[in-house]
Amino acid sequence: MRIRAAVAEAKANPLLIEELELDEPRDDEILVKLVATGICQTDAHALHGRVPAPLPMVLGHEGAGIVERVGRSVAGVQPGDHVVMSFQACGQCAQCLSGHPAYCDQALTANFSGARLDGSRGVHRVDNTDSDLSGHFFGQSSFATYALTTQRNTVKVDKDVPLELLAPLGCGIQTGAGAVLNSFGLPTGGTIAIFGVGAVGFSALMAARVAGASTIIAVDVNAQRLALADELGATHTLNAGGTDVVEAIKQITERGIDYVLDTTGRADMLRHAVASLAPMGQVGLVAGGAPGTLSPAELALGKSVRGIIQGDAVPQLFIPKLVELYQSGRFPIDRLIRFYEFDDINAAFADAARGDVVKPVLRIAETGQN
Repeated sequence: MRIRAAVAEAKANPLLIEELELDEPRDDEILVKLVATGICQTDAHALHGRVPAPLPMVLGHEGAGIVERVGRSVAGVQPGDHVVMSFQACGQCAQCLSGHPAYCDQALTANFSGARLDGSRGVHRVDNTDSDLSGHFFGQSSFATYALTTQRNTVKVDKDVPLELLAPLGCGIQTGAGAVLNSFGLPTGGTIAIFGVGAVGFSALMAARVAGASTIIAVDVNAQRLALADELGATHTLNAGGTDVVEAIKQITERGIDYVLDTTGRADMLRHAVASLAPMGQVGLVAGGAPGTLSPAELALGKSVRGIIQGDAVPQLFIPKLVELYQSGRFPIDRLIRFYEFDDINAAFADAARGDVVKPVLRIAETGQN
């Protein structure tokens, strides 16, 4: 079938809206008509060659839409269902079978190779002259009017909530909230500092409030984002541009902080994070970045540092939980979003790169269209 898609033709070049051909869904696939798609930092990393995504490629991995058709072996969703798409996993390795699909043995291939796990590709040039066009980014490639997904990365959601608000749940918001609620298991009364309040950081902040944290410290250099952090529940905000972050955190907490979520990927911020910890404290890292080193002495007193992918979420369980939190007014994701028309995708990328918008979301189709 013919679709419109934004193609990343070459590194750091503007995306081009093109007409492409999409395969019919296989027995294990779902054809989704996109209503909206979030733009995530990982899309920008792929576009600029900072992650191993083979260009030319249809990016996009925070899609939400309406099921159009399903393959014969698909269960649990049917045409007309509203769905949010998330990351892909093989569903068969030890990590997947033990409830940790974000750490799938084939995670890189499933999400970044540009093809299905069997190596085939479901998106093509109309004239079929370019066999190098890649798709299946995070098992969806949702910068398009339609996408092919599977049961493993497709989550049925409540039709009462606008899909354009739910699109970002599949990656960035899931990652931040999951880091707090799943990876850390932040207890009531716990203390947390969040380094970098973008979409992931704000989601962590809101989740910390849901968890009942006694101290929530937002750290950034953007004054407007720190003001929003204050509105969304931070008990303290620190501008890292003119503050000794470690000293300020210790003054606030006296003994140091229980948890630090670092979304910056900066080696200097990792050192600050570890130095800010209380005994037995934990640092979670959700971004790649510059390499850094820590001495054994810095991790004394039981301190630990770990990487976190997708907030340790099982999307089929966690995304509906986030939807319920939004519906209850406890997780106001709408405060983070600015909408753009699909054809304005490059403007949305540019605004995000400048820090003018927390979470850009592309409107692709009206919910009522089938």
